[in-house]
Amino acid sequence: VQLQASGGGFVQTGGSLRLSCEASGSARDIDATGWYRQAPGKQRELVATITRIDTIQYRDSVKGRFTISRDKTKNTMYLQMNNLKPEDTGVYTCYADLGRGMTTLGTSWGEGTLVTVSS
Repeated sequence: VQLQASGGGFVQTGGSLRLSCEASGSARDIDATGWYRQAPGKQRELVATITRIDTIQYRDSVKGRFTISRDKTKNTMYLQMNNLKPEDTGVYTCYADLGRGMTTLGTSWGEGTLVTVSS
């Protein structure tokens, strides 16, 4: 599975952005997908995930502001980010955990997309 991320940009505090992550290849093998982010000088952190059965999880700092979703017909996963804060700044990278039945097939990663939120 190949992942293509897009949608980063520069916004002011309180603004919104929508990130997209389009999967090509064997998208049916995606067990879970989501976004990590990494701010300058900080460790990478998991932001949001959505599983094959649409179980969703968010890190506490984005709950109520970010929404993860996916369009299975387009093999695309989205991260709607509202009320953005400077601490949301970072490189956002989408990933997909792959599996087929009980067999784990590894993880695919997209290219990072930069989100910059000005104060």
